[in-house]
Amino acid sequence: MTSINWALIGASNIAREFVIGAIRDNGGTVSWVMSSNAERARAYADANGIEKATTDLDALLADPAVDAVYISTTNELHRDQAIAAAKAGKHVLCEKPLALSLGDAHAMVAAGRAAGVVFATNHHLRNAGAHRAMRQAIKDGLIGRPLAARVFHAVYLPESLQGWRITNPSAGGGVVLDIAVHDADTLRFVLDDEPEAVAAITQGGGMASAGLADAVMTTVRFRSGLIAQTHDAFTAKFAGTGFEVHGTEGSLIARDVMTQRPIGEVVLRTAEGERSLDFDRTGLYVTALAAFHAAIAGEGRPAADGEDGIRSLAFGLAVLAAAETGRTVPVETGL
Repeated sequence: MTSINWALIGASNIAREFVIGAIRDNGGTVSWVMSSNAERARAYADANGIEKATTDLDALLADPAVDAVYISTTNELHRDQAIAAAKAGKHVLCEKPLALSLGDAHAMVAAGRAAGVVFATNHHLRNAGAHRAMRQAIKDGLIGRPLAARVFHAVYLPESLQGWRITNPSAGGGVVLDIAVHDADTLRFVLDDEPEAVAAITQGGGMASAGLADAVMTTVRFRSGLIAQTHDAFTAKFAGTGFEVHGTEGSLIARDVMTQRPIGEVVLRTAEGERSLDFDRTGLYVTALAAFHAAIAGEGRPAADGEDGIRSLAFGLAVLAAAETGRTVPVETGL
């Protein structure tokens, strides 16, 4: 495969910690970084071995050497940046949530389709070996018919990531669009099922301001009849993460798997006792970028495409509406 040349739209922590390395591990290069602040862009480029730094999106997109862009700006900027990139013929990997409204998310995906480029959502968790092992165990019938699931995704948001996530509603801050959308994608992927309705209660635990929620619990009904619970938070310092699926013939109990790193354990519990499931420990972003590069070459699809991003956003918006109204709200994707 020809080396893929990337540009970063957003000088983000996630790009620095995970995505740049994953691109390079898959034989790609990173030639541009864009930030709204010129000094930050240049410092970021120098620190990460990137040649070009800019504040000008048009200049970046005008470079014919750029094959793909990774968008990790604040959420309200995703729509215009993704549409501009697609129209410029660049493949797009966009952070979640894709946008702040379903209409905008649909417009982004439509732009990618019209341009004939690969358009993907960076839902990293479905690339975890732990989650893929759970998905396969369910497909193999090891727990019978799935009946219920629980996701524990309550963490402590480090100071370096707080910023707009806890202060800026117009940027799509708050725990729901930051974390609950990941739960939706993980549940969809592992269960091979679709959420139909959700009830939710949010909490202000003292970290977030401006009316933003820093914790949420949901109860979800899926198309198959399965029910699920989720707990997401920015405020839980010592909770640890986990994911359970309970079926008619057994349970899958996973711990420390709702994370960006390939860690944790998965236990299968049945009438025969308990046993640990082995799983691939490849980095989540390495797996994601391998699938993206392959999709560019016409070999398969990205790990999570634009439609997956629309579906997780629809879930997040339904959670917000359910928390606001106190009612069970349908998950309506427009797909």
